[in-house]
Amino acid sequence: MSISHAPPNSTSDISGISKSVEPAPPATGGLDTQSAGPALVPIVPSSTRRAHVPRWLRRTSGPLALLALWQLLSSTGVLTKDILASPGTIAGVARDLLSDGSLTSAMGVSLQRVAAGLLLGVVVGTSLALVSGLFRVGEDLVDASVQMLRTVPFVGLIPLFIIWFGIGEAPKVAIITLGVSFPLYLNVYAGIRGVDSQLIEAGESLGLSRWGLVRHVILPGGLPGAMTGLRYSLGIAWLALVFAEQINADSGIGFLMVQARDFLRTDVIVVCLIVYAFLGLVADFIVRTLERLLLQWRPTFTGR
Repeated sequence: MSISHAPPNSTSDISGISKSVEPAPPATGGLDTQSAGPALVPIVPSSTRRAHVPRWLRRTSGPLALLALWQLLSSTGVLTKDILASPGTIAGVARDLLSDGSLTSAMGVSLQRVAAGLLLGVVVGTSLALVSGLFRVGEDLVDASVQMLRTVPFVGLIPLFIIWFGIGEAPKVAIITLGVSFPLYLNVYAGIRGVDSQLIEAGESLGLSRWGLVRHVILPGGLPGAMTGLRYSLGIAWLALVFAEQINADSGIGFLMVQARDFLRTDVIVVCLIVYAFLGLVADFIVRTLERLLLQWRPTFTGR
């Protein structure tokens, strides 16, 4: 009597007919870990696949390339020293001005004028923007006058300032104050009026008073505009300083430029312009740092 052996994974009934039985899947709590499927490959953004170059190197590559081009044009004779001195000559003149103390003294005087004008301009511009942005009556009384005055070139008011304030420090500070006030007013006003009305309604539904809305909703919402206005105001402050120091000045960077113009010293003029640009860059860096500290709550796109 022969006995047929059933293959694995099969059963035999009474009649000897084998039936295949599928293996039961392992109990893994509903997750089939043995199932075959495509391997998951993490997606890496293209920005992270690029060669990492330090940002300070990228930011300085442009000025360094411009400096190299300037030196090349001076060396080949395309730019003569009567038109524009070479970078080496400029560096030597700057070293001489620093060694005798004339440049550092001029920088100190100019910084004091900018600081005084900027402080007054921030107070005036921000105060007018708060009155005009928070109150409709204030807007009716203030905004039209400010819009008319800001269209008048502040440089054209120099003769009036000389008549009103004399030829001392007052007209110089007044010109800087006037130049700073208007861009700060416009940006703070736009920032306040640009706050989402739904945030105001949410604050009112939470029971905030009017001062609570101003403190916790309106002012934080208008802060980005205020920082933008401050950056614009700093740029205009240095521009106004150039004109202000032409008013019978006996010190400051503008005074050095006037003397250099009288003696046709283009190298000294370029040194003064570089100092203006450097001080403006430092001031902008300070404001950008302050902006990152005050606006940490606002996620923004930083570029790729």
